[in-house]
Amino acid sequence: MTMLDRSYWQDLIPHRGAMCLLDAVVDWNDEGIFARSRSHRDPENPLRADGRLHAVNLCEYAAQAMAVHGGLLARRDGKTAAPGLLVSLREVKLHVTRIDDLPGDLDVHAQRLMAGADAMQYGFRVEHAGVVLAQGRAAVMMKEN
Repeated sequence: MTMLDRSYWQDLIPHRGAMCLLDAVVDWNDEGIFARSRSHRDPENPLRADGRLHAVNLCEYAAQAMAVHGGLLARRDGKTAAPGLLVSLREVKLHVTRIDDLPGDLDVHAQRLMAGADAMQYGFRVEHAGVVLAQGRAAVMMKEN
């Protein structure tokens, strides 16, 4: 396993401060990434509404893992990743209603299914204590750098 804290990859994504939802990359390779987060427990999480953090926000956790993955791949190859725009979510299944009341860390997994010059598709799942909270697919369009 290759644990990378936020300081190693923070500059690879546009999310800053409290909006950077991930805390660490546990492992990654050409095909995917496994990240971990505890930000769902933070009362100041910017995605909270009415004091709660709804499960639909797990899609943002997954999207950030995808962005970190793309950035790490580009850095490894001596390049800078083009900014991406999340353009669709498909087959999203939420198995809980909210996540702010979960005591442990979130495990965020994203697997690259397709990569082209201007688009990528990932499958994702987010777990807590080994239980799947959300899963689905996401498509990202790359912008010119």
